[in-house]
Amino acid sequence: MSMNDPLGDMLTRIRNGQMAGKSSIICLYSKHNENVLSVLKDEGFIRDFKTVDLGNNKKETQIFLKYSEGKGAIREVARVSKPGRRVYTNVKEMPRFYNGLGILILSTPHGVIPDYKARAANVGGEVLCQVF
Repeated sequence: MSMNDPLGDMLTRIRNGQMAGKSSIICLYSKHNENVLSVLKDEGFIRDFKTVDLGNNKKETQIFLKYSEGKGAIREVARVSKPGRRVYTNVKEMPRFYNGLGILILSTPHGVIPDYKARAANVGGEVLCQVF
């Protein structure tokens, strides 16, 4: 069975893993997911991630979740642009999530970056997800 939305699946696994109190979770590997995870790591929402080669041309990504005082570092995560409805924005119309406390993760010509870096670089793109 093919998966239509690997990024949405990864975000759901992160959300469910934090609610269950897991220290790490495993999801399917893709370069796109790896780019989003690197942004989450740089912004301090996850501890780390690593790619595990299963052989036979298959890979998995192990994500180490981050907790603060018994609660997950990610309070809210939501997929914005979905396969059935893509959401694009330019710099002037880019929304702020939780008044700037949360971040939007965008796919831009400069790569996958958070919203404040996109504003600094004066580029827009596809809004992948929002994290608080």
